[in-house]
Amino acid sequence: MTDPNAASRPTQAVILAGGQGSRLRPYTDDRPKPMVEIPGTGTPIIGHQLVWLAEEGVTDVVVSCGHLAEVLQDWLKTAELPVRVQTVIEAEPLGRGGGLKYAAAHLPHPERAWYATNGDIWTRFSLRDMADFHTERDALATLALARPRIPWGAVQTDGFGHITDFIEAPPSTFEINAGVYVFSPGFADLLPERGDHERTTFPTLARELRLAGFPIPQGSYWRAIDTAKDLTEAAKELAALGR
Repeated sequence: MTDPNAASRPTQAVILAGGQGSRLRPYTDDRPKPMVEIPGTGTPIIGHQLVWLAEEGVTDVVVSCGHLAEVLQDWLKTAELPVRVQTVIEAEPLGRGGGLKYAAAHLPHPERAWYATNGDIWTRFSLRDMADFHTERDALATLALARPRIPWGAVQTDGFGHITDFIEAPPSTFEINAGVYVFSPGFADLLPERGDHERTTFPTLARELRLAGFPIPQGSYWRAIDTAKDLTEAAKELAALGR
């Protein structure tokens, strides 16, 4: 049976992989953050991302490189990749918005929609569902939204100030930008040449009701690999999931 939504779903993506990853040192002393391996897998973060993107129908990926770009490029040359990959390097720092604009200019089909993800995100959920959500809302940009767990134990009280329960690492009551996006054709034109799109482009689109938020389904895996502790926690979660 033909899927009526298949034609509108992206088959191309951008991975932002230029950050220095200072909070992941010493792992990032000799490699960019996306090249840090998830313990127990033998595969760097970007390797997991490329497999996920391929499973979701992506065929072409542009990787925006910066810090120690040659390490990532060397790995891409020798790895067995499930998608076609092109790397681009900023001649000078452009900021997140400028970097995204520069990378988008190298997509093979600028007239079509595209995905983007930060290079330190490790997740598994249906990008196809997110793309359909994006189309249904006629959005110009859609952000995946996550509810990360608070790293501390929480205390629950009643109306009289009595402690009634202790909850270990509960999910946040607020949703956050999960670092995964769907963008319509023309979105790149609204990005700054330099600077942060989350302070310029996104607020403008939000006021115009052209920015949508897709909640990552409950039970789906999501983690930002930002510190050494995140690597440790990811390894524990993998073991719990039996992967």
